[in-house]
Amino acid sequence: MDATTAIPGAGRRLARRGARSTAIRTAARCGFAARGVIYLLVGVLALRIAFGDSHEQADRGGALAELAPRPFGSPLIWALGLGLAGMALWRLTEALIGASGPDGHKPHKRLLSLARFLFYATVSSSVVAFAAGRKGDGSGAGDRQSRDATARVLELPAGPWLVAVAGVGIAVAGVWIAVRAVLRRFHKNLRREGMSRRGRQAVDVLGVAGGAARGCVFAAAGVFAVRAAIHHDPGSAKGMDDTLRSFADTSAGPWLLVAIAVGLALFGAFSLAMARWRRL
Repeated sequence: MDATTAIPGAGRRLARRGARSTAIRTAARCGFAARGVIYLLVGVLALRIAFGDSHEQADRGGALAELAPRPFGSPLIWALGLGLAGMALWRLTEALIGASGPDGHKPHKRLLSLARFLFYATVSSSVVAFAAGRKGDGSGAGDRQSRDATARVLELPAGPWLVAVAGVGIAVAGVWIAVRAVLRRFHKNLRREGMSRRGRQAVDVLGVAGGAARGCVFAAAGVFAVRAAIHHDPGSAKGMDDTLRSFADTSAGPWLLVAIAVGLALFGAFSLAMARWRRL
């Protein structure tokens, strides 16, 4: 290896080291904490729905609406929005420079980081918009946005196919999330050597149950999108709240929704654990 090849390699290493600087790591941990708070609240709201409180909205907007009237609610919502923006920034650096680990520089890993950046950038912007007073991003907004977006796409020449492909993608992502959780693939992302034995066991329970529940919600939402494409009915598309309510309409009754709600709350707790123990 000569000097001309060594310099670019050194530059890439320096860039990756900079991308994993203290500021970026702190931003990522704040993002995990913000995600955890939101999922905890969504899980609690879904439990209330399961036990008969039909006025609740178990989605991100419902969680924000729950916080808004509380003492220090507005500053907390701002903090959640900024925390999620930190998560988006971290994912962007992974997409541009590569994630930590031996495979972090590979194209498929960087594309996945780019998709996550776009997702968290969208989520953080909606939370910040709510904090700034745009209540259209509040309770029930997710279901309306899902129906409206589906209706617009269905009007396109190849609209039903596009909606179907998106639905299949979401459903597959849900299955992927659940399977990875059950197989404990999150172990490689945790600094388990710094945790106690009981701590590792607790995080395993949170990660498996929480990830499986989250994957089920994604998979169900994808199935509803495919149904909307087949029947050319945007009303069949569902956001998180409507998707969660659909679990109560199964033969298992509200108890399936209870299980999913508890799982989402556990995923919130798992995200808080990730804020502390995630390997960055």
